[in-house]
Amino acid sequence: MAAMRRGLIHVLAWSLATGAAVTLSWWGVHTVMAGTAYDPPRALPITAADATTQESRPLASSTARSTPPASPSRTPSRAPAPSPSKTPTTTPSPSPSASGQVKSYDTEGGRAVFDLGRTSATLVSATPGAGWSMQVWKTETWIRVEFASGADRVSVFCTWHDSAPRVEVGTY
Repeated sequence: MAAMRRGLIHVLAWSLATGAAVTLSWWGVHTVMAGTAYDPPRALPITAADATTQESRPLASSTARSTPPASPSRTPSRAPAPSPSKTPTTTPSPSPSASGQVKSYDTEGGRAVFDLGRTSATLVSATPGAGWSMQVWKTETWIRVEFASGADRVSVFCTWHDSAPRVEVGTY
């Protein structure tokens, strides 16, 4: 009977230690992953019309690479794009994206990019600045991106529940 009791105590101690280790591991991973946005970035084509309506100042991208000037002796790796054969119309053509226009909002805490349609909006990307963290909340009628650094907070809030999408940037 004593051997059975000792075996039960060992199984109980092992179960408690395993449960504590699993709980601690889950809590650590959950804490790290809580501020991560999981939406895959969408590659939206940017046309000349979109480039003129962008309200943010241009930023250098860490992934942008400069291309060397083409020399006459080099042959291009791709065929040049054909020039448009139609005459331009005075009415703007709809954007190739599904919703509307892509707008970027640069703040002290980071950068949030939204695809603003007529009746809804989607978050294209959100990137915190150096020393800032980020958290994203989404519902069917609004998206909120909050950048945080210490006690400083910057919120980019996009709503469209009763009108066309509108974006408000607040610092607190």
